Amino acid sequence: MIIQMADRLQKVPEYYFSRKLRELRDRIAQGEDILNLGIGSPDLEPPVDFKKQLIAQVAEPGLHAYQPYKGIPALREAFADFYSRMYGVSLNPETEIQPLMGSKEGIMHISMAFLNPGDQVLVPDPGYLTYGSVSELVGAEVISYNLLADKQWEPDWEQLNSLKLEKVKLMWVSYPNMPTGATGSPELFQKLIAFARKHKILLVNDNPYSLIRSQQPASILHQADAREVAIELNSMSKSHHIAGWRVGVVVGDAAYIHAILQIKSNMDSGMARPLQEAAAHILKQDFQWHIEQNEIYESRFELAKQIMSSLNCSFDPNQTGMFLWAKIPADASDSAAFSDEILNETQLFLTPGFIFGKNGEGYLRLSLCSPIHHLELALSRVKAFADRRPLLSPSLSIQEA
Repeated sequence: MIIQMADRLQKVPEYYFSRKLRELRDRIAQGEDILNLGIGSPDLEPPVDFKKQLIAQVAEPGLHAYQPYKGIPALREAFADFYSRMYGVSLNPETEIQPLMGSKEGIMHISMAFLNPGDQVLVPDPGYLTYGSVSELVGAEVISYNLLADKQWEPDWEQLNSLKLEKVKLMWVSYPNMPTGATGSPELFQKLIAFARKHKILLVNDNPYSLIRSQQPASILHQADAREVAIELNSMSKSHHIAGWRVGVVVGDAAYIHAILQIKSNMDSGMARPLQEAAAHILKQDFQWHIEQNEIYESRFELAKQIMSSLNCSFDPNQTGMFLWAKIPADASDSAAFSDEILNETQLFLTPGFIFGKNGEGYLRLSLCSPIHHLELALSRVKAFADRRPLLSPSLSIQEA
């Protein structure tokens, strides 16, 4: 390079999965039969109408022009209907809904819309890596707050209330939680809203997992007075299996949404109309379709529990979402070493919990985004591994962390 990289790149290393996937690809190219159960990329098909609609829309004339920054009316109206049916939340599609090219894009837009250099941001530990990295990219200071295993991965309120919060402008939360699978509750949402109101903090709930292995999808905006202090990200990547197509949304009070649109309109020129039309169509999917998808995930979850039990890992069997979060055995030194040991001995990759923060250390995350026969093969491999590793044998029964 003939110039220096920007200073901000010194604060954000390459994304862990970017490096790890490159390593896995190299090993597969060298002939290793690696099973990747670490990544939450849905392998199931979207509703059949999605592809039909997409193909039909591409054939329509006049769809090659720039599209509205705020999304076409049909998509915004479909998201409004979706929120009404799934969450009991009424939204104005004209002013309270902003479609996104994936919710990850929304994390950057929100951060740029509301954070100045030197502002502080509350980021959960464990939690999604991008909350912290994007905060640092825009010059904000990350303040980690603890989620506690013995409190079902809810915030450590004693720690939160002891912090100096005058410079905090934004707080990231995610319920149902990733990576832990904790469901959250209306009572927790009420406490978070009261905390945000007291300290004048914008609360952002990242909510892509509420339809996965859940019979009662929840939104923080269902709580009274939430819109004063809270907005919510959602995504069709997980709920409708279209992660690669990149369709998400941010919803909330019109003033917040308008500020986010000011950023977004300076960063892209609208989402392809055929994709918006197809996404709008499948948002109308009846909840029965989601029930059928969850039956598949539940059968996978049963095998995932057997895999983790064979590794002598303990876990909460009531967790939701598309992962299984489990505590590593006492004889394992740390999550990275145990993950690498499993990979080298069984050609099975499980995500080490340390990447989600210091409170993720000592845990592994297994993704349910693989077919049954892959999970059965993984189970046979870890059982053989356990037999070779005396401290893991015999397999323990399922136990609650």
